[in-house]
Amino acid sequence: MSTFLGPRSSVRMYVESALQELGWSLPSHATLLVKPCSHPRFGDFQTNAAFLLAGELRQSPVSVAETIARTIGSTELFEEPTVTGGGFINFRLRKAWCQSWLTRIQGDPRLGIGWVERPETVVIDFSSPNIAKEMHVGHLRSTILGDCLARLRRFLGHRVITDNHLGDWGTQFGMVILGFKKAGDWNALRERPLEHLEQLYRKIYEATRTDPAVWEEAKGELRRLQTGDPENVRLWEEFCRYSLQELSRLYERLGVVFDYQMGESAYRHMLPEVVSLLVEKGLARRSQGALCVFFDEDPELKEHPFVIQKSDGAYLYSTTDIATLLYRVEKWQAQRILYVTDARQKLHFRQLFAVARALKLPVQLEHITFGTILGEDRRPLRTREGPSLKLRELLDEAEARALQLVSEKRPDLPLEKRKEIAQTVGIGALKYADLSQNRELDYIFRWEKLLALDGNTAPYLLNAYVRICSILAKSGTVSESPIELPQPEEWELAKALLGLGETMRASMEESRPHFLCNHLYELARAFHRFYESCPVLQADTETRRLSRLGLCRIAAQSLKIGLECLGIKPLEEM
Repeated sequence: MSTFLGPRSSVRMYVESALQELGWSLPSHATLLVKPCSHPRFGDFQTNAAFLLAGELRQSPVSVAETIARTIGSTELFEEPTVTGGGFINFRLRKAWCQSWLTRIQGDPRLGIGWVERPETVVIDFSSPNIAKEMHVGHLRSTILGDCLARLRRFLGHRVITDNHLGDWGTQFGMVILGFKKAGDWNALRERPLEHLEQLYRKIYEATRTDPAVWEEAKGELRRLQTGDPENVRLWEEFCRYSLQELSRLYERLGVVFDYQMGESAYRHMLPEVVSLLVEKGLARRSQGALCVFFDEDPELKEHPFVIQKSDGAYLYSTTDIATLLYRVEKWQAQRILYVTDARQKLHFRQLFAVARALKLPVQLEHITFGTILGEDRRPLRTREGPSLKLRELLDEAEARALQLVSEKRPDLPLEKRKEIAQTVGIGALKYADLSQNRELDYIFRWEKLLALDGNTAPYLLNAYVRICSILAKSGTVSESPIELPQPEEWELAKALLGLGETMRASMEESRPHFLCNHLYELARAFHRFYESCPVLQADTETRRLSRLGLCRIAAQSLKIGLECLGIKPLEEM
């Protein structure tokens, strides 16, 4: 099966090829835009290329546009470009080519979506909760965003390694061990480990604020752990084991799977070597007893030294992150690493990436930032009582609300079936509400909006998929037939179907799942308009019925691919 770049990508390719033929090049600061035409009478897509070149060429945008249009000429995919609006170059898709392409891909599970030209080994570091603490709503964005980015890259052909970099080592364990020795309950640890350990931690933490002796006790327990005291090591191992079991249940509910869950403790033996390496390379030096990496040549980081060892010899999170980076490059041969964390860690990662550049590590590093989930009061989402909302509580409420919705719409279904659907709809709605936002922005969380059956929501997309599956099931037809697009609604649906692959690639390259969400929403809307205007099973001719069933098959597979890349399970009944 051959592959297709997508209509926008094809416009870009034709324009760039024409510019090369003409000996022209876009200014380095310019952004070549390809977007739908402002009015259908102009065509399907238009580009601003002429406006970007007119100044340097000292010609009018219209003159430049006409030259580019003539150079491109008529192609297999597009009619000859036209010029309107003072210099926009317009492209109209050839319906015959689109009909032929859609006919060819209707039986292809990938719908003709190609693989990336240069596959990479990509490590994606996401979620990363602390052991012995409950996951809260703030962990949701990193977890589902990282999972989505992994799914997109895998689908498009990269070798992806997902790693949950757990906080399983450090100061807090001195407090947790002390708390458990004073008031720990083995039954509570087995039944609700994260809740129990967090309660013990908070109790000791509060005590340290008023009693220095408790702080010294906690430090003593930490030292014993770090020096290999058998009792403390055994307790720490049990805390990790039970915590991981509970975390795994949460990840299972979210449909998230990791290739590795290598916590900070996995790298502790490497920390002395990291410090020695940075000193040998002349990158680290002492300042007031602490060992720091200074960035004298970087004006933005010059005032922000990266502390890698405290004056008392203790290592820091920064030291562990450098060790982790070295391990991933050396052992996993990572060519690219994505760190999916909130925007508050920007400085830390800028420092880490600067160290990687100084060490000349052969890897591309990206910090994928995101904003905060806000309540309707525009403050970080919390419970009514005030504390940060636990993730398990959020998932429970999502499923409960979805069950109520499903029970209202489908009281005929058995309760177990309704619960099964509610789990997919509830968790899917949570994921989609997050992924459909520009990740860098904060967003306001509203239950009514995310569970709505209309609008840009998971239930709307799932309902579209269910409707298409119902049509296909009733048709009893599996044969592939030529697709024809005589009606405007058929043509609009076809154009939406053609753009899935390039949208997925843009979402992957820019790490912005909301591009894919918006595309799937527009596709679902186009399908609903098609469904309302173009009878499928009751079409007036057999040829038309088979053609429309072919469009339905491609629409269903497009939604299935897109939803699965978002980490949402498609439903055939709802």
